[in-house]
Amino acid sequence: MAYDIEEPYGPLIGTTLRFASWNVWGRHGPWRERERGIVEVLTAAAPDLAVLVEAWGDAPESLGGALDLPHHAFAGSPESGIAILSRWPLTGIEHRDLGAPGRQAGDQGLTLFARASGPRGPVQAIGAVLGWKLGHSHRRQEQVRDLGAFVREKADRDAPVVVGGDFNADPDSDEIRMHTGRAAVTAPGVVFYDAWEVAGDGTPGATWSRDNPWTRPVLWPDRRIDYIFSAWPRPGGAGHPVRCALLGTEPVGGVVPSDHYGVLADLRY
Repeated sequence: MAYDIEEPYGPLIGTTLRFASWNVWGRHGPWRERERGIVEVLTAAAPDLAVLVEAWGDAPESLGGALDLPHHAFAGSPESGIAILSRWPLTGIEHRDLGAPGRQAGDQGLTLFARASGPRGPVQAIGAVLGWKLGHSHRRQEQVRDLGAFVREKADRDAPVVVGGDFNADPDSDEIRMHTGRAAVTAPGVVFYDAWEVAGDGTPGATWSRDNPWTRPVLWPDRRIDYIFSAWPRPGGAGHPVRCALLGTEPVGGVVPSDHYGVLADLRY
């Protein structure tokens, strides 16, 4: 078929799905008050799919029920893991450690895959977290290569692939550049759009912000380290971001819900 410069993906899909990604900070601090804030923020956002990093073991049931996201998957420890919450049934659930085993606490990465059976076809949702230490870019590069291999193994090329999570790395870091095709890609044919870059409001979009009182004791600069990534658009532009915003930037009942701000994206679907 000849390439159509006006419609390279065919007629663009006009409908969207809503995807949220948020590091919810486990049960640290006043977690019951924070949990109420998380529920309130996500209820207002009304995502169809949500990836929660540093989720506690029963968060999929408690938060999913409150948010009308009854289908869920979880990987990690009871204290901290990755949860995928979905409005639609999930199949093909699988998780994998990222990077070499035996690293000290905070160095290990984790990813979780699930295929959501949405009303207009499947959506392949992936949650991920990489090691957090500022000086460990080399380990995050190893982890993101493992993530790319996992995506190539698990995801098909027909349905949208969306990755959400806490990558603990700035957009200009080598590990994120690999993920978005600005450096040697993590696996053949695996390249993603950064939803904030494509459809954000043009600001830096810091998800670790000194405006958040929970971050101030750490003395880090403002950083955008939490992401929603979507794979190269499918036919009709499926998966392409059309809007991206931050979540949880304001106190709820006097309490900021997490030490990270979340990310919310509308994707063609």
